[in-house]
Amino acid sequence: MARIVPSHWQALSASGAAQRELDTLARLAAELPDGYTVFHGVHWTRIEQGFALFDDIDFAIVSPGGRVLVIEQVSGFLRESADGLVKQYDQHEKMLAVDIHRSRDALAKRMARAGLDAAGIDALLYCPDHRVRQPEIAGLDPARIVDASRKAELAKIVEATLPLDEPAPLARRVEDFLGQVLALVPEIGAIAGQAEALYTRLSGGLAAWGRRIECEPFRLRVVGTAGSGKSQLALAASQDAVAAGRRPLYVCFNRPLADHMARLMPAAVTVATYHQLCDRVLRDLGETIDFTRPDAFAALEAGFAAAEPATGWRFDELIVDEGQDFRAEWLPLLLRLLKPPGRAWWLEDPLQNLYGRPPLSLPGWVTLRSQTNYRSPRDILFTLNRLGIVDRPIEAGSPLAGPALEIQSYADTAGLVETTKKALTQGLAAGFKRQQIAVVSFRGRENSGLFGLGRIGPHALRTFSGRYDLFGNPEYSAGEILLETVYRFKGQAAPYVVFTEIDFAELDERTARKLFVGATRASMKLVLVASERAAALLRDRSDQGR
Repeated sequence: MARIVPSHWQALSASGAAQRELDTLARLAAELPDGYTVFHGVHWTRIEQGFALFDDIDFAIVSPGGRVLVIEQVSGFLRESADGLVKQYDQHEKMLAVDIHRSRDALAKRMARAGLDAAGIDALLYCPDHRVRQPEIAGLDPARIVDASRKAELAKIVEATLPLDEPAPLARRVEDFLGQVLALVPEIGAIAGQAEALYTRLSGGLAAWGRRIECEPFRLRVVGTAGSGKSQLALAASQDAVAAGRRPLYVCFNRPLADHMARLMPAAVTVATYHQLCDRVLRDLGETIDFTRPDAFAALEAGFAAAEPATGWRFDELIVDEGQDFRAEWLPLLLRLLKPPGRAWWLEDPLQNLYGRPPLSLPGWVTLRSQTNYRSPRDILFTLNRLGIVDRPIEAGSPLAGPALEIQSYADTAGLVETTKKALTQGLAAGFKRQQIAVVSFRGRENSGLFGLGRIGPHALRTFSGRYDLFGNPEYSAGEILLETVYRFKGQAAPYVVFTEIDFAELDERTARKLFVGATRASMKLVLVASERAAALLRDRSDQGR
């Protein structure tokens, strides 16, 4: 049986094409004999480079002699053109021979820089759903194409390409090279109310090097783009604090994010939104707020500002997430909860400032910036950069290329519902489960045409009712597919996101921020459902950015 890296690959879950690759991994593990090592690339990325270690190569198999066979798996049907094999995605085509040669050459150059002989690298295309009828024009050596007619022979072809009986002076060095650039760091990516931690292979990132900074007093401001790992850093910093005997407080703005983080944090961490914190402190002092009052949250803020928190509300570590949504006057009220010499973290992304809050001035704080998004597929970030809705390009750190961002348009309310239903059906047909899908509305609840429906076609929706119980807990309707506003879904993610009800006449700064927040929620596939005028503006901007 072959050795698989990562060793805990059986616990990974995926959808669509990624699940097909895990199925192939299981076959290789079972059918290849001892002596082979299979590196699975889908879940890995080289953070410091900003792209996947193997680019579009899904497997790298190392023989006992140190030779490497890189395999790209392309599921689904292909088109055989005069220029070679083509994979058709939603809005673009991929020339498979060009991609395989480019990826192989990129890996060879990296190995050469590491002092390894790159002459022993071979490449293979595995297309289990397509029978190649004209291999002579595929753009690849026909012997290096394993199509539907030969898919049962995949392991035998690997053995023939990488013989077991070769001498093995380089195998350990090659394996060390591939293994040393990989490190396991949890990535937080789950829809609201679902306790799910998705794991991805990262090298470096905020969760690793953000905690290496030292300053006195410890006041660290982290300005990180969406998907850069701010929540991972918050989780790791909290774990560090608990391990060191310090008492941490984690405070964010959105309730769904607080609920999710509470399920991931150690039990010793106090987790709350700012308003939850206000409520808890006041309740501890014997004061209660009636959440049915229209000014309940303003009353909470005023009561907390005037209160003298009990000694039980003193902490050794303060972590503020979603800092761009906090009012300036809230920070000193939070800092008074720190026992000297307390440590304070401030995590923010100005591009996710949807409430128009002025930026805070934090004199004396050390600032750390990260412009790399590890969550969103590269094709989504490529389109966002081309639209020009960010001040400077977002760097792609995800190991996934796409599929590309898709724009679907509607003319009226009936068209909105029908187009959103179509996008949901496409996601389910692609293999995504209902709990992996989120419908995110560009509008707030009051102006949305979807929140009162209860279901979209046959799909029952799980929505926030807009009401809270007597203890301040949000109430949700029954349903399997989450429907949230872009405001409440900020700070979270889902594998398949339908970003709908997008309508605007001008792509101003506020609109650009809402687009950025909604688009960067998708970790695998994104569909934009926009009005005809908004879709036309987006397509025009995209064409201008080419």
